[in-house]
Amino acid sequence: MYFGLSEEQKSLEESIKKYLESNAPLEVIKAVADGEAKKAKSIHQGLIDLGISGLMVPEQYGGLELDTLFAAVVAGALGAGTAPSPFTGAYVMAPIALSLAGSDAQKDNWLPKIAGGEAVIGMGLSEFIGAREDAGIEFSNGKISGRALFIIDGKDADAFILANKSGQLFLVEAAAPGIDVTDLITVDKTRDSIELVLKDVSAELLPGSKSDIGVINKVIDTGRLMLSADTVGASQVMLDKAVAYSLERKQFGRAIGSFQAVKHMCAEMTAELEPCHSMVWHAAHCQDSIPEEAREMACHLKAHVAEVGRQVSKTSIEVHGGMGFTDEMGLHYWFKRIGLNRQLLGSPELVREEVARLQGFDQTINQNASSNITKTQPGGPLFD
Repeated sequence: MYFGLSEEQKSLEESIKKYLESNAPLEVIKAVADGEAKKAKSIHQGLIDLGISGLMVPEQYGGLELDTLFAAVVAGALGAGTAPSPFTGAYVMAPIALSLAGSDAQKDNWLPKIAGGEAVIGMGLSEFIGAREDAGIEFSNGKISGRALFIIDGKDADAFILANKSGQLFLVEAAAPGIDVTDLITVDKTRDSIELVLKDVSAELLPGSKSDIGVINKVIDTGRLMLSADTVGASQVMLDKAVAYSLERKQFGRAIGSFQAVKHMCAEMTAELEPCHSMVWHAAHCQDSIPEEAREMACHLKAHVAEVGRQVSKTSIEVHGGMGFTDEMGLHYWFKRIGLNRQLLGSPELVREEVARLQGFDQTINQNASSNITKTQPGGPLFD
């Protein structure tokens, strides 16, 4: 049995990487990070022309209706190119949410626009995953109020899909009165993040999410998969740059790549990162074909890749020595992108707790903890 990417998936990946190499080289990324929004919009439009907006939209609404692995391939290529473009929220999570939970009218209105690149929908699910004490949204009588943080792909979006603490999803148009948008400053300057404060804003419930927690879980799992693929793509570039630098940088008349310590650093990065590619592929396959494993795989993937990405990005900079910290090399763009991916939709610690509950480990831990307390208390077995 062949396990890997198909020719079509490899071709799509190569097309996106070549486009970004030509249209978003490091000097352009630096300009975008400095606030040149026009260049970011131009790159975004070019990616739409390559078809990224219609990947997950059903054919009946003008999309390509491809599987999750195609989307993961695109996410990896965007991470490799530090693309300053919406994708995970706008073109993966949003169409999935609408397809699974939207009414016929909501699908007819928004899915064709997403497929054609005419609409961007930001996704705000933090209040379901791990709400801050002063954040959260409430829905009543067709109106929504509250505060939503870390909206993925929310900058200049046409609408937002927001979740409350119980997992219900609500569609809010960006032009609706009562919305206050605040730009959030994060370490990653290649992607924007916003906060919403809403006061009696007209909102539509996605009816399929009212009583089915599986909808938001599916949306979150797929989003975690995309962020993980993005991290793997960015990490691979940092590894490749470290190896290339070690072969050209010389000390004591020798390339530093010939020194055993540097060899070991590069070898360890390769050994840690290489299995992550196939882990992404399998997690994507589970989303479409093995639903009973999909949630656990998405959680395991998010937690593991976040840790590997942090280690690879750190080691890559160390291989570069003092040059690794300079803006000239630009490694920090990949480094910070990996760092933000680590936190979005759940940090490794939070995701591990989630998968522990899925597998029933939390009950075992709680029972063991209670047993240990009993044994160490006066009057317990140890004191009888």
